[in-house]
Amino acid sequence: MEIINRKAKFEYEIHEKYEAGIVLTGTEIKSIRNGNALIKDSYVVIKNNEVFIINMFISPYKEGNIFNPSETRTRKLLLNKKEILKINEKMKVKGFTIVPLKLYFKNGLAKIEIGVAKGKHTYDKKESIKQRDIKRETDKELKNKY
Repeated sequence: MEIINRKAKFEYEIHEKYEAGIVLTGTEIKSIRNGNALIKDSYVVIKNNEVFIINMFISPYKEGNIFNPSETRTRKLLLNKKEILKINEKMKVKGFTIVPLKLYFKNGLAKIEIGVAKGKHTYDKKESIKQRDIKRETDKELKNKY
């Protein structure tokens, strides 16, 4: 079960990818297992050499109790110190940001793939659309041919 941020690959040019764990509380993990999470509008920040994901939506678990945490609370991401320092160096360059790419499970633990990215210009986005349309056309022709 994966939750993918399709908007990120269209809006940004991804330079590096990292895998991070997420600090979750209560019934959030059960809600993620059910697929009730969104990372489309979220972003990642570094504060005091710690990495946090902001605005990640995890809907409350239906069978949970009244102590369900807030849906869009700030959650801490778990990365090695070397990785955090490397990302922080990249962030000092103008135009770079950290975006969540996908949320998935690995060995029973929730992981999030984050990418150090640079925003695309409008003409780059149009080029991406053009390449996608060309690929779709060729795939369609190959399918009809065989």
